[in-house]
Amino acid sequence: MLVLVFAALLLLLFLGLPIFAALGGLSMLLLLWSGTPGISVAQVAVDKLNGETILAVPFFVIAAQFMERGGIAKSLIEMAEAWLGWLRGGLALTCVGATTIFAAVSGSSVATALAMATILVPAMLARGYDRPFALGVVGASGTLGILIPPSIILIIYGLIAEASIPRLFLAGVVPGLLQGLLFAIFILYYAKSRNLARRDPPDLRSFLLANLRGLPALAIPLLIFVGIYGGYATISESAALAAVLSIVVSLGIYRGCSLRDVLPATGIAMRRSASIIMIVVAAFLFGHWLMESRMPARLVEFVTSIDLKAWQFLLLMNLAMLVLGTVLEGLSIVLITVPLVMPLFAQFNIDPVHYAIIVVVNIEMAMLTPPVGLNLFVLSGVSKAPVSEVIRGILPFLGLMALLLLSVTFIPGLALMLPNLVFN
Repeated sequence: MLVLVFAALLLLLFLGLPIFAALGGLSMLLLLWSGTPGISVAQVAVDKLNGETILAVPFFVIAAQFMERGGIAKSLIEMAEAWLGWLRGGLALTCVGATTIFAAVSGSSVATALAMATILVPAMLARGYDRPFALGVVGASGTLGILIPPSIILIIYGLIAEASIPRLFLAGVVPGLLQGLLFAIFILYYAKSRNLARRDPPDLRSFLLANLRGLPALAIPLLIFVGIYGGYATISESAALAAVLSIVVSLGIYRGCSLRDVLPATGIAMRRSASIIMIVVAAFLFGHWLMESRMPARLVEFVTSIDLKAWQFLLLMNLAMLVLGTVLEGLSIVLITVPLVMPLFAQFNIDPVHYAIIVVVNIEMAMLTPPVGLNLFVLSGVSKAPVSEVIRGILPFLGLMALLLLSVTFIPGLALMLPNLVFN
């Protein structure tokens, strides 16, 4: 039965049906077919959405929208370049550094890649970087948007798995920084092997001005973290603060937007938020059907009968998500797989927070994997380069991300170190 359901879902997605319509429609049909009254189906959706955490999604999307178009990205790039731009391969290192900070507010891989690509790809080409390499750096660094907190994917995972959002956010910090470090090491090797030109370090006045100009942008993620982990604000309140600060900084300091841009930009963010929330509702319905049909319990019984080990389960799930990532976008992978495997966490003594980071790294790779990798098409559109050229530049970074995936999978401490330190 479960195989038929997944086959039907994949068929609907291949036919071009939006994920919320495919997953939600199929879930409603399955619930009604199993005898669940229609009013109960609606009640499930209402009950699951009747929480404060879901409010964080639209606010973080608004923050990402204004960071993307409000001049914040440019100021972060200038700040990172003041620190790193004088090194060999400095502009590529600047991309990694600026993206890491930008990701700490945007929560979106696509928004991060788009904002950085618009500025950095032309700049790298002007300084003699190969176009595939420039595209690969920006595309791979852009995936940090869903790993470095706050991450919309982690919020949705937390809603579905009923996991602590603050713990999930902290769990992404060390793997995110490790990913940035792996990229930086490869960039330094590449720059030395290609003998890329070095720039003179900035004078003290330019260095201080770049940092001073970047401080308002840097203050946004700092205030979010202080609010959440200092106990001063909830996740949704911190998200609202991020949205307000992003608007104020964009309008009043960087002037990348005007007052007339506020309503249109907020409207775009609301449309994006509405689509995300509709997808989350569909996931809740699917998860409810799974529980009603006892599919997870049967899966636990099957896994117990074949004596599968925890490391084997994690390896199989990684392979499954990598395969799904070639044909599905990241959010679909979360919505389809997480409700099914959640009951197995207790069976294998797997921390849901640890598993969340494994899922996110897989989604990062999915966003760079043809034929549906969103970041590939964002970069192709911005640079006017063929997708094949983007893929060629991405490949070395995909190898590094595979190394990160193995490390996070089999060294749980990389994900759990900070959450355990802060909350225990």
